[in-house]
Amino acid sequence: MSVMSLDTASTADPATGTATGTGTDAGPGAATGSATGPGPGTAGGSGGPDVRRHELAAFLRSRRERISPEQVGLPRGRRRRTPGLRREEVAQLSAVGVTWYTWLEQARPIQVSPQVLDALAGALLLDPTERTHLFSLAGQADPHPETPCPTVTPALRALLDQMEPVPAAVQNSRYDFLAYNRTFGRLFCDLDARPREDRNSLWLAFTDEDFRAAVTDLPEVLLQLAGKLRAAMAEHLAEPAWKALVDRLQAASPEFRAIWARHDVVDQSGRTKLIRNAEVGLLRMEHTNLWLGPTAGPRLVTYVPLDSATRAAVERLQEIVLAEESARAVPTAV
Repeated sequence: MSVMSLDTASTADPATGTATGTGTDAGPGAATGSATGPGPGTAGGSGGPDVRRHELAAFLRSRRERISPEQVGLPRGRRRRTPGLRREEVAQLSAVGVTWYTWLEQARPIQVSPQVLDALAGALLLDPTERTHLFSLAGQADPHPETPCPTVTPALRALLDQMEPVPAAVQNSRYDFLAYNRTFGRLFCDLDARPREDRNSLWLAFTDEDFRAAVTDLPEVLLQLAGKLRAAMAEHLAEPAWKALVDRLQAASPEFRAIWARHDVVDQSGRTKLIRNAEVGLLRMEHTNLWLGPTAGPRLVTYVPLDSATRAAVERLQEIVLAEESARAVPTAV
């Protein structure tokens, strides 16, 4: 689903959330006037910035009203008519301006930063699914990629483990690895040894020497990956996380800059792959995408051995990883 940034008729300090620009301060009970913009059914189209502002405002109000003061360590007081928290209490907990937060709940056209959204998510006690929804409505990338992805359920993680020794992973349409089993984690390189933000097929293929060494047809794979990313990005052009990935790749890799400038697109079909694993040698595998929802969303990626030699090698790779895990689990003698 494509998301768009909030309008920037007014702006907010990214650290404090204090609003600047034209207009006077509006208290919690003030009329919104023309600054709120038209309602959801007006010009802008379904899913436009005006609709998103109203959805974001309604979501924030609903989350605020469900939380009691006691849940966040605030006194209830004697005369409380507002269900849940007051707006000024959310602003206090989030370290943002009261007027700015009021405008946000009134769907005014102000800009909200990822840092402020992160503070609001904490103040409103959002769970991972609610946090993802908050950032999607605001059209911003979550600044904490370690936040658990709601797509990767415990049942799906168990499935990945049960598929071993067949390497398998869950990957989103931006080619980030969201979860993987042991054998996949060592198929091209040691994924666990890479920072979480680097666990992306394109980043590894264009910048990581160990990953590149495992790819036997690297020039073709680079063309394929860049073409697949461009095709997938057509539905996500306004999303900051996608633009950030492309900017990062262009800054780090002249190869990527040259290929990206060609504007080639490639479909998402799987194919046979020859992988030169550093620990067990050459592997001949069939790469398959199993979609977990719409084809623009996350998918289960599997690498099935195509011959008995590859199957035996993958089993050896699993044994190596298990042996290393067992060695780490044994306490060191004093």
